[in-house]
Amino acid sequence: MKNNSTNGIFYEIYVNSFYDSNGDGHGDLNGITAKLDYLNDGNPHSKKSLQVDGLWLMPINPSPSYHKYDVTDYYSVDPIYGTLADFQNLVSEAHKRNTKVIIDLVINHTSSEHPWFKEASSNPNSNYRDYYVWADDETDLGQRGAWGQELWHKNPNGEGFYYGVFWHGMPDLNFDHQDVRKEMKDIGRFWLNQGVDGFRLDAALYIYDGDTEEGADKNIQWWNDFRDAMKKTKQEAYLVGEVWHKPQVIAPYYQSLDSLFNFDLASTIVRSVNDTFDQGVVTTAMYTDELYNKYNHNKIDAIFLTNHDQNRVMSELYSIGDKAKSAASILLTLPGNPFLYYGEEIGMTGEKPDELIREPFRWYEGDGEGQTSWETPQYNTGDNGVSVEAQDHSKDSLLNHYRELIRLRHKHVELQKGDLQEIQVSNPQIIAFTRSYQNKSFEVYHNISDQAVAISVSRKGKKIYSSHKDAKKRKSILVLPSHTTVLIKNKKAMTD
Repeated sequence: MKNNSTNGIFYEIYVNSFYDSNGDGHGDLNGITAKLDYLNDGNPHSKKSLQVDGLWLMPINPSPSYHKYDVTDYYSVDPIYGTLADFQNLVSEAHKRNTKVIIDLVINHTSSEHPWFKEASSNPNSNYRDYYVWADDETDLGQRGAWGQELWHKNPNGEGFYYGVFWHGMPDLNFDHQDVRKEMKDIGRFWLNQGVDGFRLDAALYIYDGDTEEGADKNIQWWNDFRDAMKKTKQEAYLVGEVWHKPQVIAPYYQSLDSLFNFDLASTIVRSVNDTFDQGVVTTAMYTDELYNKYNHNKIDAIFLTNHDQNRVMSELYSIGDKAKSAASILLTLPGNPFLYYGEEIGMTGEKPDELIREPFRWYEGDGEGQTSWETPQYNTGDNGVSVEAQDHSKDSLLNHYRELIRLRHKHVELQKGDLQEIQVSNPQIIAFTRSYQNKSFEVYHNISDQAVAISVSRKGKKIYSSHKDAKKRKSILVLPSHTTVLIKNKKAMTD
């Protein structure tokens, strides 16, 4: 399996929860700027920052909701988060640290509070009427969506029904209207000109109904059009799409986009670590790679554990720190661009509803400067060690495990760009594979069980990294303590 693309690690931030620079309880853009040294201090030899290569900011546009996935103004910043000048300063300071910034671009729908929709819904003759999708006499108003949701909503400001795939507060835009398509490309160009390095494209499956063949084809035509416009403005603009579906549905979108989130691989990693036996991590990674390569040989898989729409990975792993370390080790040794969800690196927990998986980031065990308070946390509270303060100077903490693995990935080009091949071992509690690039190669072994395991490996291979001090290699026997990762400078691995 080949991955020839430059690798980078992205850190997803819900701005409201990250760091409060002005004492109003809300995280803001200046708060992220103030904490850039935590994320990447620009010194590759430093051991104090995470050294992520990029930031993904969840929506920053004005919005009536706490999550801001329903935009009312695409050309400005929500005042709670700051100003456009604050954003430009954040991007400038991030770039000084060789850190890219991508933002959530939410163009499948607007808010029902957007001026376009207010005018369209109150005036059938408005120029904005056809910016949205309205029912006609043949429309089945009882039609349901992919997860059983209502799709057609009564107009609150006049007659008729409008289409909204997510809920009535998010009316879908009409991408058959050329003015809408032009407007969305203008919005993308505007933000590229503010310095952003690309976009996370929200709901990329639903511009048209991506669950139908016709809708999927029209989606891909649109994203081709959008990509061409963005690359013309900034050739290196990075476009990563959210197509939350099975790999066969995701794959064709690689005709248009640089990256797509690999939901199947994410769930396979988490299930494997949880159950302490491999459920096909490498097989899934290789299968999706081969499938995606049919559409784009230059694609970059977007790999992750969980995101802002899912229960936090630490909750999925029942708050077992060793399992969290194993999951991180697997993620950060596979091909692609790993995406980390803020707080993942310190073991924050949270289960739905959504507000509880987006709780304030824990800088301290209690209160302190910059700690956000927009919401009273239910999961991440008290002196439980789930904070930067508690883990910063602890060698064995989850935070320092993430720091160590990220540096390991940066140090070795094989982990960034290398091919992936599975190593067959007889023990299902070992995930084993090679990462090879040009004439360099590693064997990677993850023991995801609760017991020490001994396996046969190449006699001449040299152990160059271990996540646990008690991992031993004696001739052709490798002993891995529970939840331990080892890298061996390659000679072909042997199986038991």
